[in-house]
Amino acid sequence: MAQVGVSWWLLRVTRFVSGLRGLLRGVKTLGRLVSHHPWAILLVWLLAALLSIPFAARAPAALNADPAGGLTDAEATRVTALLRERFNERDTNTVVLVTRSQPPLTTEAGQTTYQTFLDGLEEVAGVTRVTGAQAGGPLPTQAGDGVLALTLAQIPLEDGATETLRRVRAYAERAESAALDIRVTGGQAIADDFTEFAESDTKRSELTALPLIGVLLLLVFGALVATGLPLAVGMLSISVAMAGLYGLTRVMEVSTFAQSVITMLGLGAGIDYALLMVNRFREELKRVPSPRQAAERTVQTAGRSVAFSGLTVAIAMGGLILPPISFVRSIGIGGVLAVLLTVLASLTALPAMLALLGERVNSPRLLTLTWAQSGEASAAWTTFARRVTARPWAAVLASAALLLVLAAPAFQMRTGYAGAWGLTPGVESRDALKDVEALGAGGLLSQFEVVLDLQGQRYGPADRAKFQALVEDLRGLDGVKGVLSPFVTPADLTDTAGSSNADALAALSVLTTRSFSQDRTLLRVTVVPDRTLRAREIPQLETQLRRKLEASGYAYLLGGAPIGGEEFSRAITGSLPTVILAVFAGTFLLLMVAFRSLLIPLKSILMNALTVGAAAGVVTLVVQNGVLAAPLGIPADVGVLDASLPVLLFAVMFGLSMDYEIFLLSRVQEEHLRGASNDEAVVLAVGHTARIITSAAIIMLIVFTAFIFGRVVASKSIGLGLAVAVALDATLVRLVLVPAFLKLAGRWNWWLPAWLDRRLPHIRLEH
Repeated sequence: MAQVGVSWWLLRVTRFVSGLRGLLRGVKTLGRLVSHHPWAILLVWLLAALLSIPFAARAPAALNADPAGGLTDAEATRVTALLRERFNERDTNTVVLVTRSQPPLTTEAGQTTYQTFLDGLEEVAGVTRVTGAQAGGPLPTQAGDGVLALTLAQIPLEDGATETLRRVRAYAERAESAALDIRVTGGQAIADDFTEFAESDTKRSELTALPLIGVLLLLVFGALVATGLPLAVGMLSISVAMAGLYGLTRVMEVSTFAQSVITMLGLGAGIDYALLMVNRFREELKRVPSPRQAAERTVQTAGRSVAFSGLTVAIAMGGLILPPISFVRSIGIGGVLAVLLTVLASLTALPAMLALLGERVNSPRLLTLTWAQSGEASAAWTTFARRVTARPWAAVLASAALLLVLAAPAFQMRTGYAGAWGLTPGVESRDALKDVEALGAGGLLSQFEVVLDLQGQRYGPADRAKFQALVEDLRGLDGVKGVLSPFVTPADLTDTAGSSNADALAALSVLTTRSFSQDRTLLRVTVVPDRTLRAREIPQLETQLRRKLEASGYAYLLGGAPIGGEEFSRAITGSLPTVILAVFAGTFLLLMVAFRSLLIPLKSILMNALTVGAAAGVVTLVVQNGVLAAPLGIPADVGVLDASLPVLLFAVMFGLSMDYEIFLLSRVQEEHLRGASNDEAVVLAVGHTARIITSAAIIMLIVFTAFIFGRVVASKSIGLGLAVAVALDATLVRLVLVPAFLKLAGRWNWWLPAWLDRRLPHIRLEH
């Protein structure tokens, strides 16, 4: 059996290697094609960009911020389906409108103004039911002074929800006056604000980052044309990738974060690859007379490193496709799409432009002294490398200790769906929630829906006592404000809002209707907490509810917004080991083939994991614990990290950090194959690549930092995590820890079993 297992593994490795060898041969052929037909290549890209623009523009509006997106078999999803199909609930999506009245509702003038507002709200297309402050209910809907009040508007749960909410918000703006201030919140409002601000934050990040990146590239190249080419490649790949993302929304739920990932990869990796290609082309122009030959040579050398680096990023992003969660898979597919298009643009559109520009790539020359990349080694970085490798143990232990200290807070990481608290103050849906809580009605946005199954029997008189006993048990739990069921008293319906007996009876009739399925074989209870639950508070109340439900003897399903958020968080957390193992396996094979070593892939995986861990620890310290949160514009009351953050941070950063790894290790291998000793090869490699790595890292840092200053805390967290990770990776890890480790490992860096060495092809990477 063991022999069969080894044979199967070798077959898979052989196929992987054959595919990799074919990829590199394809790069060579591609270089010849591009250099001979540059105008045709550019025309194809121009048509692709023009066709992509209208679809790319529609993509942001089609994205989804639903925390339970894609969990079709989740308990909360099944509860929602039962309410729709068996209880005929088509409008369980509640919009909460908070009004401030001057004069107050306790006056006749205030009541008249408020009633006019209610009458107009009922006429808004898509609104199926309006519950005003004076209608009563088991929750307070009006402050004692009559100034603050809540109005509930029911809108469709799925189709048309966003459009209806837009109409409600537009009506609220029109209805506002000196006598009535109106603010809108609710689950749909919060989710739509996430999507809207994620889109606007992404656009603002692009506009902020591009000028800064342009200045940096000008310092690198000194020429305006060379500076503009990487920017053009980045924007080209982003526009086509966004059009592809829109196509993806037609067949599956697509996460709001997919747009941010595409922008990060398109700008960061795209500009890095273009920087490498443009620099190599300028070098080749000095060696060959023809610009087209220089472009072909650029694709065949630097293009191989670009293709290989892009493959590592694609493997990392592809790990997100494995979990059976469409919300996460969409991010993975979007990331892979962005990487592949970025690599394709770098290997086709960019060299085509270079072939046509020739020496004009160096004009107009604006700076004579530049932070230029060249094939010459940097004396300063060479000296630095000699000092690091002179004391390798000190360098390894000190840098590893620092990374572990930074990673320590990640062990106390709490993940979940932050809801409105995941938006920054100043966003209407978040700010209005404060007023809802002031009224003691915060639980309206954290309701638990319970569906009890009578096992095919119809509800009869004998079930009344059992059902009522369960309702009373649920009502008596700590943290429960009220329970919506047929078993309420007139006092429950009148004591908080002063409604009439007729109003109370009407409300009781509605409660009775909503509590029984149409065939009376399912019972429904809605449990309303005494406050808006934070993610960290949900598990405790959920546990209490389940204990009571299990003790009741009923078969049940527990749903509602809190359960949906928790299920999504658990699904994401549960998928992380699968993603990590898949990415580790793919990366190990790739690096083993490239560098013909077993130790180097293991070292790369370990050190990249340390970098990601350190970044996760810093994000936990800032976002969850509030350390230095205020200067970064992060609210101190978030309390949890978005459930998607750990898996996103791992996939994106693990893939991108491999760029620096390949830049450095390919040069170490090259110097070693030329005959340099292991120690000297490491020093020479750092001297030759440190400027490329630091330049690329600063570009990445600018892109990621721009996301920190948005209004969606999850996007801010991802930007912060990636900024910290790239800063650590390009300095402490790549220029201190890795060289010191390579020095200590010595000849074991290049050890490969003889039987495996014979089976692997020789692949040469150049930059």
